[in-house]
Amino acid sequence: MNYISVFNNQRIDIQQIPEITYELFFELNTGFIDEHSERHCVNYFGYKISDKIKLICCIADDNTHEIFVSSCIVESSATLKAFTSKLLCFEKFEREIHENFGIQFIGHPWLKPLRYPFNRFDKTQTISNYPFYSIDSEELHEVGVGPIHAGVIEPGHFRFICNGEQILHLEIQLGYQHRGIEQLFLEKKNLLQKTILAESIAGDTVAGHTTAFSHIWESLCGYKSSRDIEFSRTLALELERIAIHTGDLSAVCTDIAYQLGSSVFGRLRTPIVNFMQEWCGNRLSKGLIRPGKNLFPFTKELANRLYAVLNTFETDFDEMCNQLFKLPSALSRFERTGVVSYNDVLSVGTVGLSARMSNLNRDIRLSHPYSLYNELIHEPITKRHGDVYSRVQIRKLEVKQSIEHIRKLLENVPEFEVGNTMKTPEPSSFTISLVEGWRGEICHCAITDENGDLLHYKVKDPSFHNWMALALSVRNNEISDFPICNKSFNLSYCGHDL
Repeated sequence: MNYISVFNNQRIDIQQIPEITYELFFELNTGFIDEHSERHCVNYFGYKISDKIKLICCIADDNTHEIFVSSCIVESSATLKAFTSKLLCFEKFEREIHENFGIQFIGHPWLKPLRYPFNRFDKTQTISNYPFYSIDSEELHEVGVGPIHAGVIEPGHFRFICNGEQILHLEIQLGYQHRGIEQLFLEKKNLLQKTILAESIAGDTVAGHTTAFSHIWESLCGYKSSRDIEFSRTLALELERIAIHTGDLSAVCTDIAYQLGSSVFGRLRTPIVNFMQEWCGNRLSKGLIRPGKNLFPFTKELANRLYAVLNTFETDFDEMCNQLFKLPSALSRFERTGVVSYNDVLSVGTVGLSARMSNLNRDIRLSHPYSLYNELIHEPITKRHGDVYSRVQIRKLEVKQSIEHIRKLLENVPEFEVGNTMKTPEPSSFTISLVEGWRGEICHCAITDENGDLLHYKVKDPSFHNWMALALSVRNNEISDFPICNKSFNLSYCGHDL
């Protein structure tokens, strides 16, 4: 067979991944996705083997829960037929491979830089000479926003081509900040240092990325985590979802000048993150999730405290939502603003909320479950219109759903278990971990060498898939609608740039 089928958090020997010719590699992976909406690429990357590049592609099937993994070895000077020539969802993956290794892809629409990492292949490509798309016309004008923004927002540049107030095209240029996260995973030999790196991938998704890393490490080590550990991870993920969605509802209200909603939703985020501080000493849950450990066991006393927090929160949250979603001036800004069609999100390959807003049902909690999500019988929330209103509604409904998931979890708080000692990672291994963060699908992949040390570590934040959906959403909208479109997605700059 030309590929191997694995499941979420399953370790295999790297030799079990078939190595095939690039022609077969192309036909196999594009064929997996073509006319199969239930499948999508969760990761596609390369790494050096001597003077050659090994490409690994991972295609997830959301119906069967499988992940199809295949590989191909090519010369670093290779010129290859682009997957993107057949399916647009591979566009960013191939731009990254080209940027990192110099591989040329024939048929790719534009192999422009993606991230400007410190170890890129061609260092003459600099962010100061980024090749923006442009139109030569006396009737059109360009508007540049960023990379420095007001407030504390991270750096990114938005280049609009407008006809009067109407946006014809938006190009989003990222790559302004880098910490070399993936390389640091290889350099840091201490497990605690690696875990802190995972916590730092995206500051608003600490639980999501650290859970993915913990599952990766435990899989590599053949470690079976106890129920109390997985309970804490599931609970932290849902609390993170409540906190960020609530804060985003506040920000959306700010962008439409609805001061009451901005103030109330902003206030409601606070008791959720404050509870995290009561639990583990940090409002963003840093320090809580660790591979093979439960440093902050969840107790019956904490459960009673969380019940009280959620009961108070939900009453005020419902009242504020009733006000917001009945307000004509708010609805006029939400409805039919920033629309992205089902065909577009499927073509681009969006994940999470950015897919479910247009009735593309992608949610790892259901399709590739982990931790305690099998027990929660999770049903993803989808909408059909792909506009700001759909995105805001999903946030509201997911907050309510997360509260119900948490209440179900609190019915049976597990006792703390002293786990077994975790071994070192198995040599020459491959594993993949998928987690549904509040933005959507997080994917971490790890490969170990013959000594069990990390040979390659690949991180993919959901924003990697979803920035293009934001660019599509503003087309034919007025430029004054950009802030609300942007905030309704709330994508990550640092999660993209790494």
